[in-house]
Amino acid sequence: MITLERFRLLEAAIRARGYGPTIEWTESLAPPEDPEDFAQQTIYVICNSGMANTVATVIYDRCMDALRSGRSVTDVFRHPGKSLAIDTIWRERERHFADYMAAGDKVFALRTLPWIGDITALHLAKNFGADVAKPDVHIERLARAESTSTEKLCARLSAASGYRAATVDTILWRACAIRVLNSAEYEIAGWDEAYSPERPAS
Repeated sequence: MITLERFRLLEAAIRARGYGPTIEWTESLAPPEDPEDFAQQTIYVICNSGMANTVATVIYDRCMDALRSGRSVTDVFRHPGKSLAIDTIWRERERHFADYMAAGDKVFALRTLPWIGDITALHLAKNFGADVAKPDVHIERLARAESTSTEKLCARLSAASGYRAATVDTILWRACAIRVLNSAEYEIAGWDEAYSPERPAS
């Protein structure tokens, strides 16, 4: 089980590797400021869906350059479904922003956007300051090992640590991503086999 003490070890390990600002950033996430901010962040999440972040960032930059110059992103991004969704979100950003800000259930409101599904809605809601955890492969493994859900795992550690559940999610994910905690080994063999603060990131 990931106790508070173990969680603090993971936090210390990722801070030691330079990820402290990411923790502070996640703690300070806030709702979108205006329709353009809303659209940009939504487009960024769409670009990242199913892609490596390094590739997605280049595509996102190209898409935003095209949109700001009044062109369709189909000129720079050959994924037909994503391109259409991005063009639509940019064109209708005023309405989408207003709908989101008025919605009681923010995650549900985000699911109504083109190309935003259940997981990407949680990712986007988290970026917009909602205190939610995003069930990714690493966090799901950690939760399964404890016979619980991502939401409950992060809520438990949030209550114990004082961090938002969204920040707990970020800390756990980063620890797994840089292999301080091997989520696959944790699911099978537990903490002692999975935790290695000195393990090199791959």
